[in-house]
Amino acid sequence: MTTATLLVAAAIVLLAAVWTVRGMRRRRALRDRTRIEDALKHLFHQQYRGRLASFDSLGGALRLSDSRLMQLLARMQHQNLVVARGQEFELTPDGERVARQIVRAHRLLERYFADEARLPLQQVHRAAERGEHSLTEAQVDALSAALGHPRLDPHGDPIPGRDGEIAPAADTPVTSWPADKFGLITHLEDEPPLAYAQIVAEGLRVGQIIRIVESTPDRIVLADGEHEYKLAPAVAANVFVAPSPHAPDAAVRTLADLGPDETAEVVGVDVNCQGFSRRRLMDLGFTPGARLEPALETFAGDPRAYRIRGTLVALRKEQARQVLVRPLADVKEMAQ
Repeated sequence: MTTATLLVAAAIVLLAAVWTVRGMRRRRALRDRTRIEDALKHLFHQQYRGRLASFDSLGGALRLSDSRLMQLLARMQHQNLVVARGQEFELTPDGERVARQIVRAHRLLERYFADEARLPLQQVHRAAERGEHSLTEAQVDALSAALGHPRLDPHGDPIPGRDGEIAPAADTPVTSWPADKFGLITHLEDEPPLAYAQIVAEGLRVGQIIRIVESTPDRIVLADGEHEYKLAPAVAANVFVAPSPHAPDAAVRTLADLGPDETAEVVGVDVNCQGFSRRRLMDLGFTPGARLEPALETFAGDPRAYRIRGTLVALRKEQARQVLVRPLADVKEMAQ
């Protein structure tokens, strides 16, 4: 082997080593930034609900050992992102600014994965967590515009605006809700995933009006006037409600549940349908008071065409579930 060949081979080995080191550094930097942003997000969620994060709550959320968590908190304090308040931790103004940016990215991604990518609700949180750390501020702005600047994520959480402004929390866990009072479900907490999966499996959704019909140390039973939903108290604590102006209307159902020979009146679009998805439905004529009826149906039943405002509109089943209607027979009975 010639000297020149040896020199070329040595150079290739050296470059490979440099690239490997640089790659390791980039991965380490991304991992460290991800952990800091996840910690900031946890701190923000706690403060939004009127609490401060503890060492234990941070360790559980981030799945870090005590030694690694202490190192992370020391780094965050050095960067002026967090301050200690005894055994608890609070965001600094700089920390809150960064936290709101990452929360905005996360919730907009959840909206995208739910509305555009059509992922099941149980999967949108994990998918958003994978993408939130790689978006620039300009990309987040572009995503918000593409989605029609939605106000809420699929779980009912408000999405911070470009300036970081966010609506204050005005709800409470159903476990603290009076048994004789109707409540409007405003938020379904998606952590831990197992609890959220149970809530979704029961059929609870944002925008539903419920009341507590049974509360024991073993279970809490909610009712919406037609169905009952049984949850363990630890799971029910992830259901948040606010005062409802009226009792649940058992006659209201989704358009997807309308019988083939039934005519109905549009009550509105589900509160959980946001941005362009909501605008599209309303532009197609699905506004309160509009009369409609099923007109054409495929062999599989999806999509289905409806006659509304003198025209035919085809909707997929998941779109029809976003439209709330009341059968005209029930409308007539209410008028009598």
